[in-house]
Amino acid sequence: MLYHLLAPLAKQHILFNLFNYITFRAAGATVTALILGFAIGPWVIRRLRQMGVGQVIRAEGPSTHQEKRGTPTMGGLIIILATIVPTLLWARLDTRYVLVAVAATLWMGVIGFTDDYLKIVRGKSQGLVARWKLVGQVSFGLALGVVLVVWPFMPKLATSTQVPLFKFIVLALPWPLYIAFVTFVVTASSNAVNLTDGLDGLATGLTGIVAGSFAVFAYLFGRTDTSRYLGVLHLTGSGELAIFCGALMGASLGFLWFNAYPAQVFMGDTGALAIGGALGTIAILLKAEFLLLIAGGVFVAETLSVILQVNGYRWNRWRRGKEYADAHRVFRMAPLHHHFEKLGWSEPQVVTRFFILGFLCAMLALATLKVR
Repeated sequence: MLYHLLAPLAKQHILFNLFNYITFRAAGATVTALILGFAIGPWVIRRLRQMGVGQVIRAEGPSTHQEKRGTPTMGGLIIILATIVPTLLWARLDTRYVLVAVAATLWMGVIGFTDDYLKIVRGKSQGLVARWKLVGQVSFGLALGVVLVVWPFMPKLATSTQVPLFKFIVLALPWPLYIAFVTFVVTASSNAVNLTDGLDGLATGLTGIVAGSFAVFAYLFGRTDTSRYLGVLHLTGSGELAIFCGALMGASLGFLWFNAYPAQVFMGDTGALAIGGALGTIAILLKAEFLLLIAGGVFVAETLSVILQVNGYRWNRWRRGKEYADAHRVFRMAPLHHHFEKLGWSEPQVVTRFFILGFLCAMLALATLKVR
């Protein structure tokens, strides 16, 4: 909005020329999101408490988590508002990249909100039935895939994705397979963040790290000179996603102020699904799905731990019975962060160390730009 209002005034005063620079607007969106998160956080938390919107803790989770019962949840509303408002304020609204990212955040946020609401009404840890949650995620993935095939942002690369470590190498897929690929990425990303959101501040901080790295990717891919120099695809207009990513990073840091141990509020599925859907969509729009796999390595590890735990248990139970399966679990508890809690790590230790690993993963993803 500010771009459309103020950039044309650059002819009258050079100061307004700043609004033509993506870096300036991305920084503005980040700071605005951070301040907005600080500003609305206390009010939202207070309202959630008044409405009795408290977290329901799984009985099978770590016993130390039972003391968190009743902590306000649905705090993801803070992240959504602090991401969408600065994006609309600082980004160009005539680019489809930004509009699709905003739509993904809102769509997944509605699914998460419905899930959280049903948990509160029922007073149980299960809200929206898993298959209906999956239907909502898959439906967006299918819709996004169809849009990108029928109305591609880059016609010659409509069903392609970049391959890390190789210059100008893309993986071209048949359109039905590409739609399935897009659906998988969006669904997997949203569920990965949701699974990681089990400790105070964990998913929030990791989101800030991944969003920051993708702000860099968006800026570089959107420039003709840097994309040519680095041997990556030049995606005209994708630089505006740096503003959305900056807003998401700022919103995450703003929310982390209240979500850090001991948490005053949880993001709930409202925030987790919205964040995951946004990150997956950004990766798809930037043709950087494999970079998300690297930058979001901690999210991937958390998801794989659940898959290994469930399938390993089922296999052992089928082969040797329930008692053997109970005694030979792959992890002491899944997702992975609970395994380390069971090993004796304190919650702040797990979160801090996972942040370090998340930062390392982001640096590895950024390093692939030169290792080609």
